[in-house]
Amino acid sequence: MRTMAVTGIFLATIAFSTAALAESAGQYIDDATVTARVKAALLQDKNLKATQVSVKTDQGSVLLSGSVTSTDQEAEAVRVANQIDGVKIVKDQIQVSSSQQQ
Repeated sequence: MRTMAVTGIFLATIAFSTAALAESAGQYIDDATVTARVKAALLQDKNLKATQVSVKTDQGSVLLSGSVTSTDQEAEAVRVANQIDGVKIVKDQIQVSSSQQQ
């Protein structure tokens, strides 16, 4: 009887670990997809010069960093990122590198 209980606990632990691993792998793929979509949208936006903007995603939380030439560019990058499916929140760490901030 004790052997069956230990075996049951062991099997439950393996099942839980496998499910957690599959979930984290799926989350990684989802984050990579969100990052790619945000980058593509930033590059396609004609009002934005976003070649110096970096994008990282963790569980749907998008971090924008790098530099742009104006506060308008910064706001546009955040706006564009917020429109992408899968984005839960955008964290803005973009620096405005021009001395003429708009």
